[in-house]
Amino acid sequence: MPFPGYTVITPPWEEDAENSAFYQNLQACQEQVLQQLDENLLVPVPPDSFHVTLADLIWDSAYRHAVDENPQFETQLYSAMAQSFEKCKSLVTGSNPIRWQLLGLHIMPRALGVCLLPADEDAYDRILQLRRCIYQNHDLIALGIEQQYHFTAHVTLGYFGDVSPELDRERVSATISQLNDQWLENSQELWVHWAELRKFDDMTRYYRQPDWPILEF
Repeated sequence: MPFPGYTVITPPWEEDAENSAFYQNLQACQEQVLQQLDENLLVPVPPDSFHVTLADLIWDSAYRHAVDENPQFETQLYSAMAQSFEKCKSLVTGSNPIRWQLLGLHIMPRALGVCLLPADEDAYDRILQLRRCIYQNHDLIALGIEQQYHFTAHVTLGYFGDVSPELDRERVSATISQLNDQWLENSQELWVHWAELRKFDDMTRYYRQPDWPILEF
């Protein structure tokens, strides 16, 4: 189903060799989940597109409306995002890498993923500064980019599909709990080294052009 928009994310796995081991483990987790949950309950995200969303921007009807109303919307979006990245560059660049630790499986209203926690206060503060530079940019606000300060770092594994009224929710809960035990015993970290403006058409593939703004931490 078409669901277009723009977002700021870490590079997808297919372009992020530094985190390959982390994402390989997530792929194994995804396969376990799919094997143990009811068929058709979860529509898996292609592993190549695994990523962390750093700042949601605009999507679906809001995006369609913005493009229809303003033929220059996308050009103005690229320019405003470049300004935000440049403004926060000195605030987020540091000598230490930004690392987030895998906490466990995370159930969201429409999706299942794994939740991440910052490895230290510096990792959290630098991402917070990035988000402030984006959501407090008046040019972005004028384009319809809503200020969203709630942030739960995660990697989506799949979206819920057809949920049967007869779904055994207790069994699903027990299955997820058992899988979580595996992850809690095996601490893993993801390195956040880039923030990139990306476009998506259906939330299964995130792409960019070479001249779109990026930020190196």
